Amino acid sequence: MGEFTILGKYSVGVGDRFAHQAEAQLLACMLAAEQGVDVTPVWNKSHREHTIIGTKPLDSRMAADAAAKKLDWSKPYFLDADHITLATWEGYVEACDFFTIDVAEQIGRPAGASAVEAFVFRHANLVGELSVPGVEAPLPIDRDTVTLAAGKYLAAVREAGRIYRRVEERKGRARFITEISMDETDVPQTPIELLIILAAIADEGIPIQTIAPKFTGRFNKGCDYVGDVAKFEEEFCNDLAAIAFAIRTYGMSQNLKLSVHSGSDKFSIYGPMRRALRAFDAGVHLKTAGTTWLEELIGLAEGGGDGLRLAQEIYSEAYAHREELCAPYATVIDIDFSKLPEPGDVRAWPSEQFVATLRHDPRCRDFNANFRQLLHVGYKVAAKMGQRYLDLLAVYEVSISKNVTDNLFERHIKPLFLAD
Repeated sequence: MGEFTILGKYSVGVGDRFAHQAEAQLLACMLAAEQGVDVTPVWNKSHREHTIIGTKPLDSRMAADAAAKKLDWSKPYFLDADHITLATWEGYVEACDFFTIDVAEQIGRPAGASAVEAFVFRHANLVGELSVPGVEAPLPIDRDTVTLAAGKYLAAVREAGRIYRRVEERKGRARFITEISMDETDVPQTPIELLIILAAIADEGIPIQTIAPKFTGRFNKGCDYVGDVAKFEEEFCNDLAAIAFAIRTYGMSQNLKLSVHSGSDKFSIYGPMRRALRAFDAGVHLKTAGTTWLEELIGLAEGGGDGLRLAQEIYSEAYAHREELCAPYATVIDIDFSKLPEPGDVRAWPSEQFVATLRHDPRCRDFNANFRQLLHVGYKVAAKMGQRYLDLLAVYEVSISKNVTDNLFERHIKPLFLAD
């Protein structure tokens, strides 16, 4: 690691819940490099996922390091302490060099009237008809708007500062990537609120390189974007403009970029995102979440035999515990239980039908988004199988790794970073 740890212009957060697909994921980034675009891989795994699966951050570090060594990858790569809080950060310090600080729960908590007043006074330049290059019309911001936004977000930013400084004490300044996440909340931030949040982060002295706001629309796990694509594109462009303004105005990192916690497979917004990134000459960090776990299931099913039977069993167990599995993910899934196939029917399916139902191909009449979302959150079932599941990953490695690489490169990296 050099004196200053810098995240590349384009980066992709690759979830690998069972730490078996690092080579296949890295190969997708190598394919992008062969076509002239550097996409930095960032392996991310949340505290919740480590707890459920029974792994530690060092397991993910060893998998990433082994993949880089085997494939002779000499470019940067990172390991993300994903969605850490004040209660969980410490267990990630040794293994990780990217820290996604999650302060969504602090949004709306009181910061104190004096702190809000001081912020409004310090940033009096925000009040008025603010002209932000890249935004069509001046942003009308009155004092009440700044006061309300500061009151809503200052406590969250201060919490981020506390977490950042704890990590900095252990890792050293500029020796890791910092992201602040505010996406896991109910209400999206406006570009004006994003500007105010960035001003507060600058005041707090946090050298963030990525920020994850909440966007309009639904970002359900493993499925396409649900919402007004044109509205998202306008919002995304305005957020890019707000970031460029903050870099110039508050002296923030020159490579500060948006982080989009996609939940994977947001195919309909990759084109608008690509156009906006090119128009602003901006970078982006795309988190693809648990899509790799689903590709493992597809690879198992595609292989037939014991692999298919295991995939069918995992679905049966997920179906039996569907309410329990879905509860923690209520804000990021939309499952119509009445449209889930019966486990008995699924056990009779051939490989082709299981794969077609699970693989995210909207053109395929067999694709079932409800089936896919349930299995997306059903990785706990495989975790309980322990070595039995891991052994079959090794048996069906060829089928699985091909699906993992093709999915990440063809469906995510290529349309966002490489398409004309």
